[in-house]
Parts: sequence; C-alpha cells; structure tokens
Amino acid sequence: MAMAVAQHRESSSGSNINKHLDNGKYVRYTAEQVEALERVYAECPKPSSLRRQQLIRECPILSNIEPKQIKVWFQNRRCRDKQKTEASRLQTVNRKLNAMNKLLMEENDRLQKQVSQLVNENGYMKQQLHTVNASTNDASCDSVVTTPPHSLKDANNPAGLLSIAEGTLKEFLSKATGTAVDWVQMPGMKPGPDSVGIFAISQSCSGVAARACGLVSLEPTKIAEILKDRPSWFRDCRNLEVFTMFRAGNGGTIELIYTQMFAPTTLAPARDFWTLRYTTTLENGSLVVCERSLSGSGAGPNAAAAAQFVRAEMLPSGYLIRSCEGGGSIVHIVDHLNLEAWSVPEVLRPLYESSKVVAQKMTIAIAQETSGEVVYGPGRQPAVLRTFSQRLSRGFNDAINGFNDDGWSIMNCDGAEDVIIAINSNKSLNSPPNAVNALPLLGGVLCAKASMLIQNVSPAVLVRFLREHRSEWADFNVDAYSAVSLKAGSYAYPGMRPTRFTGSQIIMPLGHTIEHEELLEVVRLEGHSFAEDNAFLSRDIHLLQLCSGIDENAVGGCSELLFAPINEMFPDDAPLLPSGFRVIPLDTKSSDTQDSLATNRTLDLTSSLEPGPATNHIAVDAPSCPNIRSVLTIAFQFPFDSNLEDNVANMAHQYVRSVISSVQRIAIAISPSGLIPAVGPKQSPSSPEALTLAHWICRSYSYHLGAELLRPEPAVGDSLLKNLWQHQDAILCCSLKSLPVMIFANQAGLDMLETTLMALQDITLDKIFDETGRKTLCSDFAKLMQEGLAYLPAGICMSTMGRHVSYEQAVAWKVLEADESTVHCLAFSFVNWSFV
Repeated sequence: MAMAVAQHRESSSGSNINKHLDNGKYVRYTAEQVEALERVYAECPKPSSLRRQQLIRECPILSNIEPKQIKVWFQNRRCRDKQKTEASRLQTVNRKLNAMNKLLMEENDRLQKQVSQLVNENGYMKQQLHTVNASTNDASCDSVVTTPPHSLKDANNPAGLLSIAEGTLKEFLSKATGTAVDWVQMPGMKPGPDSVGIFAISQSCSGVAARACGLVSLEPTKIAEILKDRPSWFRDCRNLEVFTMFRAGNGGTIELIYTQMFAPTTLAPARDFWTLRYTTTLENGSLVVCERSLSGSGAGPNAAAAAQFVRAEMLPSGYLIRSCEGGGSIVHIVDHLNLEAWSVPEVLRPLYESSKVVAQKMTIAIAQETSGEVVYGPGRQPAVLRTFSQRLSRGFNDAINGFNDDGWSIMNCDGAEDVIIAINSNKSLNSPPNAVNALPLLGGVLCAKASMLIQNVSPAVLVRFLREHRSEWADFNVDAYSAVSLKAGSYAYPGMRPTRFTGSQIIMPLGHTIEHEELLEVVRLEGHSFAEDNAFLSRDIHLLQLCSGIDENAVGGCSELLFAPINEMFPDDAPLLPSGFRVIPLDTKSSDTQDSLATNRTLDLTSSLEPGPATNHIAVDAPSCPNIRSVLTIAFQFPFDSNLEDNVANMAHQYVRSVISSVQRIAIAISPSGLIPAVGPKQSPSSPEALTLAHWICRSYSYHLGAELLRPEPAVGDSLLKNLWQHQDAILCCSLKSLPVMIFANQAGLDMLETTLMALQDITLDKIFDETGRKTLCSDFAKLMQEGLAYLPAGICMSTMGRHVSYEQAVAWKVLEADESTVHCLAFSFVNWSFV
C-alpha cells in the first residue's frame, strides 16, 4: 500500500513538472545552463525557432529543457534588459527633474527679490512725485543692482588686472543669480525633462544678453575645460589666442585673450574681442569662469589682420558651475555683448541688436555642447563625424569671410549683382593636420559668393526645399567637375565630359542632434555619360552634407545647407571644399518682446504641393508668413589649375548667377503670396485663377462626357479645388499653342511626371507620350478639336526622369471658359497609371 502511494506521489510530481514546463513556468536552471543561454543571448537576443532548436542540439546540458521554455527564457531576459534600461532612464530623468526643480526654486527666489525691489522703487517714485520740491533728477535708479564700469588705466599691471577681475566676478554673479538684468523666458524654450536647460533673454539692458541654466552630467573642472575651448564648440569662433596667463593671489587665474569671430554674411565685417578671463573657486565650492572686454589694450597678434575686424565689447559674462547631489553639475551661463550694430547696413542691424540671436548662436550652443546632445549612426566614431560637421561649417565660414591672412584676395566684384569672385592661391584643401589623402592644388581655390534679401518665405521651408529638390537649382556637370577635381587633382574644364543627371538623389544619414535641428548625411547623385561608348559607366557623385534649421518650430538662429564632394570611399581625413546656402531671418529684435505671445506655426507648403510622402499639414489656422525678411548668403568653391583660372572664374560667376535666379524663383513659388501655391489644396485669396480653372475643368468634363469628374457628388468652392488636387487619376492641362506646354497638374499628375509645379511649365506635351502615343494623339487630334472629346487607348508615357509609365486609358477634352465657347486649354486624365 505504501509503495502504491509513493508511486502515485511520484507520478503526480512528474505530471506537475511537465505541466509547469508546458506553461513555461517554475523551471530552475543550473549555472552551466544559464551561462550557455547568456552566451547565445549576447550574440542574438531574439533567436528564431530554428536557432533555439539548434541550441538544444549543440548544448547537451540544455537537452532536458523544452524549446518552449527556452523561448520563455529569452523573452524574460529581454524584459529584464528593457526594465533595467527603463529604470536607468527614469533615474536620469528623476535626477534631472530634481535639478530643474532646484533651478526653478532659485529662479523663483530671484523673481521675488526683483518684485520686492520693484515695489520699493515704486513706493519711492510715488513719494518723490508727491513731494512738491522734489528734484526732477531723482535718484530712484540708485536702487538698481549695477556696478560702475571699471577704470582700465591700470590694466597693464597685475594688481590692476586683479581689481578688474574681482569687479567682473561681482557683476557676472549679479547677472547669473541676481537681479542686475531683467530676464524673460526665451520663447519656444520650455523647461522639462527633455530640455537642455532653462533659457532667458534680456528684456531691456545695454547691449544684448542671454542666460541659460541646466544640468550637465560632467564634473565642474571638465565642464570648465570644455567651455574655455570656445573654437571646439562655437563654430562662429575663428580663433582664440591666450596672450598671457598668471596666477591671482586667491588661487585663481587671469588670462588676456584675443578672439576672432566669423561674420555670418558677406555684407558685414567680422568681430573681434580683447578680453580678460578670470577663473576662480567661490567659498561654497562653485567654479566660476567670467570674462569682460578691456578697452584700448592691444589689437591682437596681427594689426593688418585686425583691420578686417570691428572691435566688439563683451560685458561681464561667463559660467557658474556647481556640483550637484547624485553626480553631475548645475551650470549657469551668461552671454552679454555689445556687437557695435552701427557698423553694419541698416537691414542687418536686427541681427546685432537681438538678445534672441545671441541665445540662439552662443548660449544654446554651449548648453548643447555640455549636455552631449548629438546622436550618431553606426559605422563611424562620433568624434570623426563631429569633426566632419565642424570642418564643413568652418570651411563655409572661411569662404564667406575671405580673410587676407588666409591668402584670400578679391579677383572680381560684380556691382550689379554683388557676385564676388575671390581666389586663394595658397589655400590647401580643408583637411585635418597630417592628412594622408590631402591633395596638392596646382592653382588654388576660387570662391564665388553673394548675399541677397529674400522676403515672404520661411528660411526653414526654403532650405528644406533646396535639400529635397536639388535638381531645381543645381547643375550636375558643375558638381561633377568639383568631384573629379578632388578625386585625382585633375582640373578638366566643366562641359568637356557632359553627364546626364538621372534625377535619383539618395540621402544616407550619418548623425543628427536629438531634436533633429542639425543633420549630417551623405548624398549620392546618380548620373550617366551622354557618350554612347560610356553609356553604362556610372558618373555617381557623393556629397557630404550638413543641414540645419529645417524645422520651423526649432529655435536655431539660421537655416543652412552645406555640402562638399567626397570620395566614395569616404576616408576619415577626406579633403573638403564646402559650398552651400545660409538663410538668416531678420527683424528679430522687434520680435523679442512679441514671440512670447506668438506661436511658431508655419504653413508647410512643400508638403502639400510636392510629390512623395507628405506630412499633411492643413492650411486652415496656419498663418502665412508675409513680411518675413531674411538674408541669403551663397558661396561656391572650386579648385582650379593656374592655366584655367579665367575659365573657372567665368564658369563660377555664371553658375552663381544661375543659382541666385533659381533660388529667387523658388522663394517666390513657395511663398504664401506666390502664384504656385494657388493651385494647391488651399486657395490663396489673392490668386483666384486656380479655383476658376478647376471649375472650368470639371464643368467641361461633365459637358463633353455627360458624367461628373469628381464623384460621388460634385464639389463647390475650395472643396472642388481640393478634391481635384487629390483625385486618384493623373489630370494634366496644356496650352493651345503650336508647341503645347503644361500649365496645370494635380498631385497625381506631378507624381506621374516626377516633377514639380515650378518645373511643369518647361514640359511640352510631346515629351509625355512615347512614339506610339504621339501617333495616336495626332490621329485623334482633329476629332478632339471638333467634338471636344477623345479616348486614347492604353499606352506608355514618359516621366521627366526617363521612367516609363503605363496607363489603362486616357481621356482628353477641351476646357471651355465661362462663356462655353472659348477654348481655354486641353485637359488629359490618365486612368490607373503606374510605373513600369
């Protein structure tokens, strides 16, 4: 009996184990089994069913575990990893929120002090006003926290410099944590766990000022080291030279520094600073790096070079760095400048009088640098990609400024169109030191550059369009010339080996900032030779491209598209010769006090007009952007042989003029007040032609065919235009001329032709059809003109990129005007079209 009971218990126990195995629970693993599973997990966290079965066969110690249980183990292991990552992320967010909360409490205390101060001043003013014999020049402003300017007469001796340094420290701290400046939150920069920091700009003070507070996961000394090396993170800084450094009596250091800054456009001179920088540690352990200008104390290392600069003033600025509980540091940043706006043209002065611009260009750049707000794709070291971005930006700035001490000289200046041709016979290609792939330049580098004013178009929209539609403005043969010149040092004159651009532009991302405000990518342009013997020889061009400021809601100071031809092998020390566009919005000073009330919504015109995946922004409630003024700077660089200097100069001059013309045409076309957006889904009040044409197309279709073009029921007003624009069939209209040209296409029509509304007017009717289609159209043309209607059988047509498009049927009809007797144009509808 006892034996039977024992057997029953053993049987029950075995069945329970099998049950648990089937349910994938309650299985204990030996250390050897876990080690074997961990090795596989390290190689493949999510193995397939076949891989799990193979694992059981290869590892005898796992033979007693069923495949289902192996699957459950990997699921649990992935979940543990995910939980660990999430827990780490939440800890980081919690730490950042605690630091942000501390910063906000400090800011609240500062504001309460400021309120108390204003209340006292208000009471004092009232007392003065009610005093009959009060002096008209009251001293109410004496209560404002200000410090009289330091006398710099003793700036040449250490004692005098220490006195200036101590005064600079006091003034800086009053701005960083006190009430010396009336700070207001910078529009569009809200604090939060995903924010780099808290940003503010001055509301009313001498010069322009910006402030930032944020948490950085580095030690104070490391942060100070990074911030002092301004050229490494601030791309507008051309050069920083420490002239002298000595120890102060309190353990700090004093440095005399000469700094050169690039000018953002060709229309204004660059700036330089002659400053004193003071680094010290406060009694509470905080590390301070503060800086201010010294007046009349030296002109820099080269007086001739300094002649190309305008001396700007840095008012007490700097960084306050405090250790934070739990690791990291809290950093307070203040930038306060007087950029001498009088020295630039009137139209550019808003750029030099806006605290917002200072915040966008300097303060935010510092915060992003210290927070490590850059993400890079696989396959490249982040330091290499970062270096590429900096070299593109610095090379473009070098070309725009053209400093004499770099070897640049003006060759020609077109006064009518302000196209400047500059040459540099001494310039070596923008390569890192000791570069293996550096190329000798037999002649040098030629740069064609220009700046112009554009209106009524968002800089972000313009640069995004230039990036996505390179064929609208670029000449493939010019790109090919630059690429070939850099490959082998050959300087063949462009046009000697003409190449056809296939229209294929492939963008491969390399890295981006967290908010995608800056993108680093490789662009491949596909081309083929016109020559029959080389018809199948690839002429692909590779460009390293840096794009920034293409998001209308971003807070960047400008929008840029910079690029340089590179070797397809893409070595780390590849020589770069950057060209591109920079668009800087103007009128930013007047908007400093208004941006807090205004939203950053801009109608994305290109997404609603261009073929391809659209973001489908609705035009309703989206404000137009009239009166937006921006300065566009263009610069293109070309290597040349000394024997071909004049030829390359003429080519560069003509090319830049062509690019300027194309960009102006694009700016007009994509602006809300332009003509082309009128044919989009949202009708412009100033351009009723598109709505009228849509009405004529639909009414004429119904008149000739006895059916409605827009089903299930006809639309009216704006909805008619929108429905016609979104119709699934490709609808095209051409003029009635000896050589008919396209005058309208809906979205499907643009997709079929692989073109844009701007390029539509360059397409003639005969280019659409193949030989058979043209013959069919010619045979039915008389019938079309007589009866007003013609059916074309299934056939093949051609896109502008040379691709074949098939369609089941095409319908052609005459579009009649309102009097129903005048023929306005011919319309075609291609049914069920598709690329072959």
